[in-house]
Formats: sequence, C-alpha cells, structure tokens
Amino acid sequence: MEGKKLDRNSIIGFVIIAGLLIWMMLNNINKEKDAIANDKEVAKTEIVKEAEAEKISTAISAQVEADSVANPALQAALGPFAYSATLPSAKGGQTELKSELLTLVVENKGGSLSNVVINNNTRFTKDSKQIVELIKNNNSEFNLELSTKDNRRFNTRDLYFEPELTKEGENQVLSMRLKVSATEFLEYRYVLKPNDYMLDFSIRTQGLSKVVNTSEVPSLDWKLKAFTNEKSISYENQYTRLYYEYEDGKDNNLSASSKEDTKDIKDANYIAFKQHFFSSILLSDKGFATASLKSENLVHDEAKDTMFTKQFSAKMPLAYTNGELNQDMQWFFGPSDYKLLKSYDKGLDKTVPLGWGLFGWVNRFLFIPVFGFLSSFLPYGIAIIALTVLVRLVISPLTYKSYVSQAKMKAIRPEVNELNEKYKNDPMKKQQETMSLYNKAGVNPMAGCIPALLQIPIFYSLFQFFPSAFDLRQKSFLWADDLSSYDQILKLPFRIPFYGDHVSLFPLLASIAIFFYMKMTTGDQQMSAPAQEGMPDMSKIMKVMIYISPIMMLFFFNNYASGLSLYYFVSNSITIGIMYVIKNHIVKDEKIKAIIDENKTKERPKGRFQRKMQEMMAQAQEQQKLQNENKKKK
Repeated sequence: MEGKKLDRNSIIGFVIIAGLLIWMMLNNINKEKDAIANDKEVAKTEIVKEAEAEKISTAISAQVEADSVANPALQAALGPFAYSATLPSAKGGQTELKSELLTLVVENKGGSLSNVVINNNTRFTKDSKQIVELIKNNNSEFNLELSTKDNRRFNTRDLYFEPELTKEGENQVLSMRLKVSATEFLEYRYVLKPNDYMLDFSIRTQGLSKVVNTSEVPSLDWKLKAFTNEKSISYENQYTRLYYEYEDGKDNNLSASSKEDTKDIKDANYIAFKQHFFSSILLSDKGFATASLKSENLVHDEAKDTMFTKQFSAKMPLAYTNGELNQDMQWFFGPSDYKLLKSYDKGLDKTVPLGWGLFGWVNRFLFIPVFGFLSSFLPYGIAIIALTVLVRLVISPLTYKSYVSQAKMKAIRPEVNELNEKYKNDPMKKQQETMSLYNKAGVNPMAGCIPALLQIPIFYSLFQFFPSAFDLRQKSFLWADDLSSYDQILKLPFRIPFYGDHVSLFPLLASIAIFFYMKMTTGDQQMSAPAQEGMPDMSKIMKVMIYISPIMMLFFFNNYASGLSLYYFVSNSITIGIMYVIKNHIVKDEKIKAIIDENKTKERPKGRFQRKMQEMMAQAQEQQKLQNENKKKK
C-alpha cells in the first residue's frame, strides 16, 4: 500500500492543476459576463440609433411645407440639414452607373452604394447560377458621423443626398450632395471608368465649417456582410478575410477561422474585405491616420449558415483641413485575381494568399507565369496536368537520388545489423563503426532526406497556388464542373463529420495513388532503415502510415478545390511510374552492391561533417571511459 500514497510533489501538482482549472472557469465566467454586458451596450446603442433615424424619417415624411426649411419638425429633427429634406431627392430614389465590368446603384438616402454587381460573373447556388453581387439587400453600410456646433450628432445613412449624373469624356461621374443650403454641402463623388474595376471616390465639404464642430473628428464607418458565392461554404470561408496595408507598405490580415478578430492600426493605405474570389477594397491616397478593424465569422453550421461567411467592419476617423473635409479615395470591386490586382501597382496583390517567404516567391515567379502560359492555349484541366508533368520532370533527379540512397542503405543493411549485434553493449563504439562503414561504402544516410526536403517548397507553393487561382473558377474538366471547388459524384443522405455530405472523385483517386505509392516505397524504406535501440519500431509505424495517409488525404481534400486534387492524383501517378522505371530498369540491386564493394576497396577521404562527428564520438567515448574508471576507484 505504501506505493499508492501520494507524496508531497504529487499533492502540490494536484493543487496547482485544481487552481488552474478554477482560474480557467472563473475567467470564462468573467468573459461571458463581459460579452453579455458588451452585447447589451451594443444593443442599447443600436436602439438609440434606430430611434434617431426613425425620428428623422418621420419628420421628413410628415413635413407640411415641402419647400420651407422653417418647418419646426424638420428643424427639430435635422437642424442644419433640414434644407436637404425639402429637395425632391428626399422622396427617395436611386441612380445607376454601368460599365462593361460593373453595375453600381447609389441610393439618395445615405448617398452610398446599395448594389454592386460584378458583370459576367456568376455565383454558384444549389438551384441555378446567379450574378455575383457584392452589395445588395442592405448587406453593406457606409456612414459618416458628423458633429454639429449645437452638440448634435448626425449619421449620413439617415439623410438624403441630391444626385447629379454627368459625363467627363468616357467616365460617368455621380455627385451626391447632402445640402445645408444651395451652396453648402457634403459631397460623395463617384467616377466610374470604362473597362475598370477601380472607381474614383472622394468625400469633400463646402461651407460646412459654419455648422459642423471641426474640433470633433468625423468617423467613417464601413461594414459589409460577405455573401457566399462558391459551392463549398467551408472552403470559401477559409479564404474570406479582412486584409489591410499600413505603415509604408506592411500588410497583414485578420484571422479567417476565429469567431471574432479585431485590430487597431495606424497609417492604413487600404482596407480589403476579401471574399474567396472577389474583393471590396477601399483605398486612400493620403491614407487613414488610424483604423479599427473587425472580422466576425458567421459560419457556425455549414448546413444552416448558407448565406453569409463573414461580417467585416472598418472605422476610420477623417481629418478636417481648414474647417473642411477633402479625402480622395478609390473603390475596387472585382475578382481577387493576382494578375489583375498586381496591374494596379498599389500592393493589392498582397491580398492573394500565395504563401509567405520562399513559397510566395516560387508562386509569383514560377507557377503563376508557367500556368498562365500553359492555360493560354490549353484547357484548364489539361494545363494542370501539363504543369504537373513539368514539375515531376524537374524534380525527377531528386527522386532518383533519393531512391539510390535508399537502395544503398538497403544493400548494407545486413552489415549494419551485424555491427548492432556485435556492439550492442557499447553504443558509442557501435556508432563509430557504423559511421566508418558508411564512409567506406560511400553511403550518406542523409542523402535520402535532402531531396525530400528540397521538394517541400514546391509542394507547399502549389498547395497555396491552386486555391488562389481565379482562372480555375467555374472551369470544368471531365466530371468536375468547377476546378476551384469540389467535384461531387455522389450526394450522401447524411453528413460525415470532417468529410461532408458528398463524395468527390479526384480526392478518392489521389488517395488511391498515395496508397500504392507508399506501398511501393515503404518496403524499401523499412529494409534500408537500420534498427536503433531505444527507438520506436519504424516498420510498424510505416505500415500504419500506408493506410492513415490516404484516409487523411480523402477527408482533408473532399471539400477542397478539385484542381488541387487533380494535381496530387496526377503527381503521385507519375511518381509511381518514375519509381517503377528507376527500380526495375535503372537502379538494380546487383549494380548497387557492386558499386558499394568497389567503394570499400578505395581509400575515401572523410568529409568535414564525418570527421567532426567521429571526433565528437571519440571525445564522448574517452569521457565515458574516465567516468567508468572513477566509479571503479570509488
């Protein structure tokens, strides 16, 4: 029974663990209380805003003297902006601007965009394909909060602007003016250019210094609920996030997976509400001094949350200059296409996730140009196959070196086992003799690892490239109707956790190819890997991985882009073919054995790494010897 008693350290450990659990529980309770309090405060604020907006709307609707600013109800509700309610535009209405690429609708109320259509692009729905609309049905809000000299606050979203549509050359120019008088106003100015996803936008005031409190900075508030446009909501949501550029060219983004993420930044150049394949971006010529950003994940249950992916918001204070506002900006509404965004030379291409560091360079300067060239004259599915073949041919020398290394290790495996048995009671001597054997046979145990490591940048870069390739969107190949989404061949009557409610064929084929590839190579790896005392049995691990890896592939890629699964299927199939040719027609066991026997007859110089390792082992052995002698003396 003595062994079952708790010692002091165990008791202290249990106390610490209990304390941590209690702290975590209390911390969660406090967070929940804070969240509830915050929600109540937000709800209270929204109620006040709605009440104020209702008051203004009622005053405008009930005005008696339609052309008089002396109406007491208007004066009470709108103060200096009562004049705007006497204009015909206060009855409502909207103005449309249309080009080859965009269709925009601007409302009199609020002076902001109520509809943004990306022409010639469709969103995928279960029933049919509908046009892509980034803004519609009040999913967006653009508001400027103004403080007046009589200590009142007004939101432009509640007030009516007067529209004036003109043309400047080929450009359509829409001036939306919130008037205090005939010559005093706040203006939103939209300039839509032909064949351009970028439109000029500016906010300026004229004569408002008489009525606004210029000591209080006006706050520009932009919000957007991102609609789902793609077939796989979970996949689309992974690539829907808020990007921003700040402080002289730095770029970053808010979390795509967190329930909610916020960030306060300085010197913001642009704010991008990026969906998977489409973006709404606000740019400023002189930048925003500060910006408060927020992203909220709206997909909690993919089966139910099918309309929106994220709720984005950005709040930027604007500055008065000599009592007036004058902020030149631009809007981008269009595809999240790397080549298109890069053409504007404003750093917008940073919103396309191509991977960090080396991986991004490989995509920008290798895969994007090569795939662009191939797809210029080949169907997209064939272009993916052609790209895969090129990649496998380029790295085939690495595959060859890796297999030769495995074959050499396999050939000397019996001798390594003999050394393990001979020096099983002297690990240091065993290591020395093993290193000596490697040197005589001309075998480098690291040679098989290095080629595999060199392939990692290529594989990871392609993993980032395919989900970001706008060109693959809604492009079909064989049974796949959209290479940027999953290739469903069977709809399941139920949902499997982490897998989905459908069966995709390309991931299934890729999993089968991985299984046969691992079956082919694992046997050689097990034969070539020398057994090590005190280490896990790698043969058993390898046998398990033969089955686990394909299953992981199947689950992981079932909802991913079929173009990516197509690449992995073709890539592994080609690798199987290359390995078969190398194994059966190029590198034969007899030839490898002859090379090793010949190497043993030659005097081979030791490499720097090998010499250093042997010196370290000799020193360690000498130290061990001294320690043993000291123990005997004692």
